[in-house]
Amino acid sequence: MSVNTITLDRVSAGYGLGRVVSDVSFTIAAGEAATILGRNGVGKTTLLRTLVGLHPAAGGRVLFDEEDVTRHRAFDRARRGIGYVPQGRGIFQHLTVAQNLELGLTACAGRPGPRRRGIPDHIFDVFPVLDRLRHRKAGLLSGGEAQQLSIGRALVTEPTILILDEPTEGIQPSVVQQIQAALVDIRREWHVAVLLVEQYLDFAWSVADRFYVLRGGRIAGQGRTSEQRPETVAHLLNV
Repeated sequence: MSVNTITLDRVSAGYGLGRVVSDVSFTIAAGEAATILGRNGVGKTTLLRTLVGLHPAAGGRVLFDEEDVTRHRAFDRARRGIGYVPQGRGIFQHLTVAQNLELGLTACAGRPGPRRRGIPDHIFDVFPVLDRLRHRKAGLLSGGEAQQLSIGRALVTEPTILILDEPTEGIQPSVVQQIQAALVDIRREWHVAVLLVEQYLDFAWSVADRFYVLRGGRIAGQGRTSEQRPETVAHLLNV
């Protein structure tokens, strides 16, 4: 099943009796990109984890096209076309680069379409360093190399939406530029939707069409990146 849109419809989530995210709604279509902005602790990561199925929604709905998947588990959402790059990367440090990428292919199991055999060559076209280091243990990679591996592992599933949590955190500027170029190409050439949580506003603006500001777990501001400069939005993050 190809997912052309993903929609959050008044989604709420929390821990115990406390709400962290409340009544968040937006839609992202194939080839579009959006960024979620906000100070630490406003619920950005919780929102992403709820979207991909790693955290239960306390209210509202998550829709893939028009299908309600709010109660579906994370592996089922991955099979339907979600690629997730978590904060902290989540790679297996004792495995090689190639083995980490091959593990990503397990998310394709059971998805309609031709069976995928081996790591797609286009992953190495996007991140050539992964080809050069494919036999190196992931624990020996630099921060930038590890982040490219984490994104590459999500891409081997050939997702229709790629979700990234703080992709530039702790990354040297030269690699940030490479990741930026890769995400732009992925959107345009593969028609993949992109949703990212990001603190580095210039990076977010280079990738995303739209922005959403979370404050107190709710959307406190939104707009198109082409219509507002990053510095005019920055004040919303500090209110």
